[in-house]
Amino acid sequence: MKYFFVVFLALAATVIAQNEINQYTTKFDSIDVDEILKSDRLFNNYYKCLLDLGRCTPEGVELKRVLPEALETSCAKCSEKQRETSDRAIKYLTENRPEEWKVLKARYDPDNKYSKKNENDA
Repeated sequence: MKYFFVVFLALAATVIAQNEINQYTTKFDSIDVDEILKSDRLFNNYYKCLLDLGRCTPEGVELKRVLPEALETSCAKCSEKQRETSDRAIKYLTENRPEEWKVLKARYDPDNKYSKKNENDA
């Protein structure tokens, strides 16, 4: 599960669009993901966006667009910072927001195939 939900976990702070060198853009890497995770208002905005229950920022739209590929490839196009951010976010979600984590996992990995694949990669 190490890289599962990488793009979501970065919460639009990372992994938004592809650039010329076949990696996701790093232009959002400076966003404070911890602030988003710990703020009910900010977290819920992204959460609702990912579930098609609310409006999305431009970052949220791109997040949803690249999420399937990032999951399928274990974040092969992610930078090291993006991987570190996603690991930190996974830990936070599983420990502090387990219900939301279950819903997002059910939405983006209903067959648990990416989780299993990424657990083997860990």
